[in-house]
Amino acid sequence: MRVTRCENPRFSRVPITDILATNLEKKATRDGYGAALLDIGAENPKVVVLDADLSGSTKTKKFSEKYPERFFNYGVAEQNLIGQAAGFALSGLIPVASSFAMFAAGRAWEIFRNSVCYPHLNVKIAATHAGITLGEDGASHQIIEDIALTRVIPGVTVLVPADYHQAAAAIKTAVAFNGPVYLRLGRPNVPSTYLATDTFAIGGSHVLQRGSKIVFIAAGVMVYEAWKAAALLEKETGVKPTVIDAYSVKPLDEKTILTETKDAKLVVTFEEHNIMAGLGSAVAELLAEKQPCRVHRIGLRDEFGQSGDAAALMKHYKLTAETMLPDLIALAQSAK
Repeated sequence: MRVTRCENPRFSRVPITDILATNLEKKATRDGYGAALLDIGAENPKVVVLDADLSGSTKTKKFSEKYPERFFNYGVAEQNLIGQAAGFALSGLIPVASSFAMFAAGRAWEIFRNSVCYPHLNVKIAATHAGITLGEDGASHQIIEDIALTRVIPGVTVLVPADYHQAAAAIKTAVAFNGPVYLRLGRPNVPSTYLATDTFAIGGSHVLQRGSKIVFIAAGVMVYEAWKAAALLEKETGVKPTVIDAYSVKPLDEKTILTETKDAKLVVTFEEHNIMAGLGSAVAELLAEKQPCRVHRIGLRDEFGQSGDAAALMKHYKLTAETMLPDLIALAQSAK
């Protein structure tokens, strides 16, 4: 994806012509991140990568092999990981620190807040294995609160890419941006909804399709599911929702969201996260303050995940397009 910095990109070309196709390419967002690190390492000698004994899983291993003098492993000590990242930033380097999201956003939260964000240091946190799609590791590792935990910290940028290409662009954008960034990445392979040439910017979003007076707003793994659900809804009822990929959860693309929801009768948000204080809350806060509209939030409804196959868990919590469809049909009918 073409990387821009802080200006909002206008609506990019999106390659998918049939979101219901069964042969879409699937890659993990963490893989896009890992691949992009190699490009970043070659381009910017100030970038150092830090990990907490999980480089095979977080996909920083290839960077460690190519640039061993710029890679640092802190073992199972995530607070040290983030504290050392702050030290590197104070030394004029650009640290990118990785661990599972449960540890990076959860266990090390106080260090991130006080040592990185309070002094507004140039640290990038690339947190993998977020959400229930972590799967079999269960509720203790399936963080569904990380967007809430990070977006409430003053001055932090929170990015939630939807696919491989967007994840690669997100870390490149984060490194080019001066300030603390939290990047949320996932474990499983997910359908690719973008090309490497599509645009990405902090504070931006993408309008994937325009439709009726129902607007779907999603981030991360839920972008594909929301867009697919929109296609299924149109097929079943004739109602075509507008679909927005709000990959920049903070700062939110307020201009685009307000423009696209101006005449909306219903806004539905989609996130692989607790509906409290995540993307849905961010959208609801914006609309309540500037443009009141009915909002329905889809996500984890104040409950923990559980151990199981990622695909099965998505179905169990009604986060797939097919399992959401009956509720979406009822919502669409009520919004007439």
